[in-house]
Amino acid sequence: MMDFSERFPYFGAVLSNRAKGIDIMIKTSEKPAPKAGIAHNRVLLKMSGEVLMGEKEFGLDSKTLNRVARDIKQVIDMGVEVCVSVGAGNIFRGVSGAAEGMDRTQADYMGMLGIVINALALQSALEQLNVDTRVMSAIPMSAICEPYIRRKAMRHMEKGRVVIFAAGTGNPYFTSDTTAALRASEMNCDAILKGTKVDGVYTADPNKDPSAKRFDQITYMDVLTKDLRVMDATAVSLARENDIPIIIFNVRQEGNFAQVMTGKGTFTTVSGK
Repeated sequence: MMDFSERFPYFGAVLSNRAKGIDIMIKTSEKPAPKAGIAHNRVLLKMSGEVLMGEKEFGLDSKTLNRVARDIKQVIDMGVEVCVSVGAGNIFRGVSGAAEGMDRTQADYMGMLGIVINALALQSALEQLNVDTRVMSAIPMSAICEPYIRRKAMRHMEKGRVVIFAAGTGNPYFTSDTTAALRASEMNCDAILKGTKVDGVYTADPNKDPSAKRFDQITYMDVLTKDLRVMDATAVSLARENDIPIIIFNVRQEGNFAQVMTGKGTFTTVSGK
C-alpha cells in the first residue's frame, strides 16, 4: 500500500518542507557554541537608568551614554551576541510615583515610557559607532521602534545586532529587573550581566561600610534568604528556575564589560552552585 506522500506528492512535499522548517527553528533556538577565550557567547546586559545619568541628578549624560555604547561595541567586536535591558530611574520610577499618591498602574506605565526614552538614546549612541541596533518595545510603538516578537529578536541577535528591550514587560507591577530575567530566559542567554556602581555583591553597602566583604560567588538562595537585593526576588527566582547565572560588575568602569566577558576583572557570580 502506498503511503500518503506517494499518493499525494504535492502535499507530501509541503509537509516535508514544514517538518524541515520546524527542525530548523528548533536548532536556531539553541545556544551558540562557546568561542575560545570568551566566558559567555550570548548575554543580556541589565543597567539601571541611574547608570545613564552619570553624575547628573536626573536625565541622560551624553558622555556616559557614549562610554556605555563603546563598551557594548567592544563586546560585540569579540563576537558576542548582546541584548540590553535598561531601567528608567533617571527619568521616573513607578514605585516612587505610587508612594506620592499616584495610581500605581499609571505610574508604572509612565516608567515604561521612560525606558523607551533611554532605549532610543542608547540606540542612537550605538549607531554613531556603526553598531546595528534594534529597539523592541513590549508596548507597540510602530512609529519609533519594533514590537517585541521573540523570534524576530533572536534573529536580530544571530545577525550580530544589539537588541534593546524597551517598555519593560508591558505590564504594571513588574520591575526592569524582572524584565531582564524574563528576556534573558526567552533569548536563551548564557548569563545576565547586571551593571551597577559597585564591583560585585557585598555583605553590606561598601560605600557606607568599609568593612563590607565582597563575594566572588554566591547562590540564588543566599541572595533571596539574606535579602542582598542584587535584583528583585522575582527576577532572581526566574533566573534560578532557568539556570541563568547573574554576574554583578561595575559598569561605570570603562572596558569592564569586555573584561568580565573574558572571565577577568572583579565581579560576583550568582548561580546555583
